Amino acid sequence: MNSYDFYLSGEKLSALSSGGLYWSDKKILCVSDLHFGKTHRLNRTGAGALPPYENIDTLKRLQADICATNPSCVICLGDSFDDRIAEQSFNNAETHLLKILQKDRDWIWISGNHDPYPSLQFGESISSFSKSSITFRHIALKGEIGEISGHYHPKISINLSNAQITRACFIADQKRLIMPAYGTYTGGLSVRSDEIKVLFENDATVMLTGNKIRTIPYSSCF
Repeated sequence: MNSYDFYLSGEKLSALSSGGLYWSDKKILCVSDLHFGKTHRLNRTGAGALPPYENIDTLKRLQADICATNPSCVICLGDSFDDRIAEQSFNNAETHLLKILQKDRDWIWISGNHDPYPSLQFGESISSFSKSSITFRHIALKGEIGEISGHYHPKISINLSNAQITRACFIADQKRLIMPAYGTYTGGLSVRSDEIKVLFENDATVMLTGNKIRTIPYSSCF
């Protein structure tokens, strides 16, 4: 399992190449912005058409991370479902797989701006969750310390081996971490954007997802 270890509020965390985050001391696996049912919403509203495979693809990647880390707790950090009726996009096989992944472990749904309501089929959601010195929530709050959030779907484009690549990424400093979007059909907001820049100090680190985790200083992105 390709990963990069770093510290937040004195806790050792591992950024996974998949876009997941593992806290080994607490046996917590965290993923953000799954956006299950996005295809279902786009097709239903006439906003576009994509192949309806994001649910199973996202679930299988989550299954691989669960098999690799064997967490006692999984935290889904908001926008797990793309809208209020996204759960209806799950077919029987997808529902069965998710319930297998949930079996015999704690499963915490954090509410997001796409899913600000309790999930009725797969468990109740809460607005935030704290463990030790770490707080998990969907959208970052200014002034917080030890915060892990999602929402922004951070990404970065860099030149590498004479080619430009774009990757979803983590971004972290001594106070907070923003997670990449984990869902298959999710866009992203550049880490150079003002919305993200205002939240971080100059010593922040960007961790690119992909086959191999790559890290770059946030200051080098400008």
